[in-house]
Amino acid sequence: MKTVILEEQEKIEGIISRCDICFVGMVDSQNAPYVIPMNFGYKDGVIYLHSGPTGHSIDILQHNNNVCITFSIDHELVFQHPKVACSYRMKAKSIICRGKVHFIENLEDKRESLNIIMSHYSDKTFEYSDPAVKNVKIWEIPIDSISAKEYGVPHR
Repeated sequence: MKTVILEEQEKIEGIISRCDICFVGMVDSQNAPYVIPMNFGYKDGVIYLHSGPTGHSIDILQHNNNVCITFSIDHELVFQHPKVACSYRMKAKSIICRGKVHFIENLEDKRESLNIIMSHYSDKTFEYSDPAVKNVKIWEIPIDSISAKEYGVPHR
């Protein structure tokens, strides 16, 4: 089995659209990694996340706004021979993105970002009260680099 690099934008966005969460990695001031699962939205090469206004991740990002975001789908254990352990592999498709977090502060821009996030999960239209919008931290991450791979592809 082999690993295939995916370069077509349509395939990459197809993987992102099928994920229900992403994993966001960052590095704290002691150089310790910190990874959290998050809901997200994606539009035009930008990932949108939301969180509370304070917390460990916000503290980290105020000192180092670099993040690595991972998406993964279609997990399936496959093998070439059922009795050969080394022939087993997890078949999957994954994407790794890197970028810098910018926090959106403008209320209307926050509402638009929340709509992008919610459109990933629902076809409904939502309204957001001013107190709720003021109390949410919106993360905007333009993708600086992206790599996508499919693992466990049979040799032809």
